[in-house]
Amino acid sequence: MTPEIASQKARAVCELAPVIPVLVIHDVAVARPLAEALVAGGLPALEVTLRTACALDVIREMAQVEGGVVGAGTLLTPADVDAAVKAGAKFGVSPGATDTILQACEDADLPLLPGAATSSEVMRLMERGYTTQKFFPAEANGGAPALKAIGAPLPQVKFCPTGGITAASAPTYLGLSNTLCVGGSWVAPQNLIDAKDWAAITELAKEACTLG
Repeated sequence: MTPEIASQKARAVCELAPVIPVLVIHDVAVARPLAEALVAGGLPALEVTLRTACALDVIREMAQVEGGVVGAGTLLTPADVDAAVKAGAKFGVSPGATDTILQACEDADLPLLPGAATSSEVMRLMERGYTTQKFFPAEANGGAPALKAIGAPLPQVKFCPTGGITAASAPTYLGLSNTLCVGGSWVAPQNLIDAKDWAAITELAKEACTLG
């Protein structure tokens, strides 16, 4: 898959809903009902971060949920990419971008949201053909004003900002012309997951759908 096609496919994922839930899951048993709750609330694109021992099993479970589009986050190595694809991931997300991780995703036909934090990083990815990128870490890196400033000279690149974004700050990002969607964990808080309150998570997802 070429970077250009990868970016087109990544953009299509970003355009499914205003918010991509960023999920750090420690228990495989909650994977399917959690995915069902989020999809029912209108958030079909789900990023499962590879930060837990069971993350790949979580992706396998969520990949079976009708209407869901499950991706693997925190892709760092070619081995991560291979494992994510085999688990059923339909897209990938990386905190930054190296030639190695970009090539691995291209070779595996896995659409990638590569992370960028500076204008130079954005330009380097753009030169390779990536016009859909992840702005990370968003809040720590200047927030919406920084992303708006990057967009002025580089309007052809569109972003999914992630990192510290809340329901309160999301609308500011979503109001920017270079923002497609935001990534956030607030739609699936750990306390509601622990309580298995899937109805409450569906409501949070529905609320998130109104932010864009």
